[in-house]
Amino acid sequence: MIRSVFFLSALLTTNLFAADLKKDLDIELVSLMEKVVEWRHDIHQNPELSNREFKTSKKVANHLESLGIKVETGIAYTGVVGLIEGGKSGPTIALRADMDALPVEEKTGLLYASKARANYLGNDVGVMHACGHDAHVAVLMGVAEFLAKNKQHLKGNV
Repeated sequence: MIRSVFFLSALLTTNLFAADLKKDLDIELVSLMEKVVEWRHDIHQNPELSNREFKTSKKVANHLESLGIKVETGIAYTGVVGLIEGGKSGPTIALRADMDALPVEEKTGLLYASKARANYLGNDVGVMHACGHDAHVAVLMGVAEFLAKNKQHLKGNV
């Protein structure tokens, strides 16, 4: 997950940010890591099947709104779209993450392991994030926080 944050930081700063901001990027993103890990554990522990991600989408939308980001919800049923308008002209890019979990019982033994269950195709099944969507959502929540705090330097919209 740390590699994901630093990869995104490199990608985003290549063309979207003014040069004077690049030197502070790693320091700010490292400070967000604690939040990202906490979000990831919470999302992992509370997985939701596809088109049932009501709590997850609410968590994401509430976080984006708390940052002053324009938010639309209910996209394709449980989707969330946020728009960060940059302070400088430039392209608009999209970042996305899937939020859904799988109908799989978790047997990892992690402290934050899922104990969630749901009805899937008429069967009571365990539900877990077995493919990384929890990390993807958490990382993008951190990226959104960073971008919102630095939108005046952003060349374009995200």
